[in-house]
Amino acid sequence: MAKAPHSLSVGIAGAGAIAYGAAALLEQNGHKAALWSPSGARTERLAAGEPLVASGAVEGAFHPRIATSAADLAEKAEVILIALPGYGHKAVFDALAPHLRAGQTVLISSHASLGALYLSRLLAARGLVLPIVAWGTTVTSGRQPSHVEAQVNTIRSKVDICTLPESLSAEGLACCQVLFGDRFVERDGLLAITLSNLNPQNHMGIALCNMTRMEHGETWGQGLNVTPNVGRLLEALDRERLAICEALGLSVRTIFEHFHLSFHVPLNSVSAMNQEMHREGRGGTGPATADSRYVTEDAPYGLLMTVKLGELAGRPATLHRAGIEIFSALYGRDFFRENQLLDALALADMSLEELKRLARDGYPTGETRLAEDRPQSRPQSAG
Repeated sequence: MAKAPHSLSVGIAGAGAIAYGAAALLEQNGHKAALWSPSGARTERLAAGEPLVASGAVEGAFHPRIATSAADLAEKAEVILIALPGYGHKAVFDALAPHLRAGQTVLISSHASLGALYLSRLLAARGLVLPIVAWGTTVTSGRQPSHVEAQVNTIRSKVDICTLPESLSAEGLACCQVLFGDRFVERDGLLAITLSNLNPQNHMGIALCNMTRMEHGETWGQGLNVTPNVGRLLEALDRERLAICEALGLSVRTIFEHFHLSFHVPLNSVSAMNQEMHREGRGGTGPATADSRYVTEDAPYGLLMTVKLGELAGRPATLHRAGIEIFSALYGRDFFRENQLLDALALADMSLEELKRLARDGYPTGETRLAEDRPQSRPQSAG
């Protein structure tokens, strides 16, 4: 990509593989990146002066600024990029919201569990409306070999997005294009983006079928182990998701388009595309621990969201629900009760029409009640 027509300062909340990959790509594109690790642990070496070394689809040594707090990150940024697992979104939104200001744009990479709605309400409480751009996936994928390295496996050719409120869509799209180029596809609102994130369903099948590898800490090829049976499970999960989209009148990409556009392989069965990625050396490695976001993030913040939308749309996501049940049994946890964002939004008390309105327009200033301000909400069912 050619150097950007003008440089923007981008504050990145997060310090994992996606945050590091985004920082490296932004710096390569001529922008200035800052990283904020809420714990501070991951960025200690960068703060001490070591460079961020990127390899793979982005190559080079970069020196992003290291922010010391949410206030520091927001004060010096024109754009805020949220790049951390879904279970960290609420705390980061809570920390950033008091410091955001008019003229800024917020990008969520990638969006989870109506987080854009939660941030919209926090800002509405301050009388502030900003473009909040929800991404259906991340621009980069990769791993973090160490706290000063980013292994960027791919830069996606297409990323589905929407902007909340819809009236600021032109601003949101323009910001994304200036930072990362012409790779963004606008979808029909926040519900479409919520159902455009295929990571939860894909990670569910991969993790369930390779759990002992994860527990033993093995090094294993992820693409290689999307075997024909695993591939068929992922395709069945996708049919559930697409049925919900159809009932809601939403247009989203299929799992086949996802692998084709994200990983640049010819259209084929899901297993065949993953095998091709493996042969090309781009199949990646699977998690080497059971304490993986493939489960701890994607079960409560991805699979559960699909289950809830399926209930509202009258299209039960049976396999998605079964995945949460099985993961809960495997981990001795109740993943149905770990989603802080849906709890705060009191989704169980919303009608489909109310949710559609909010997903289009966001919260107007003045309509800002949090779940704790409402009458007692019904608990989320684990069954």
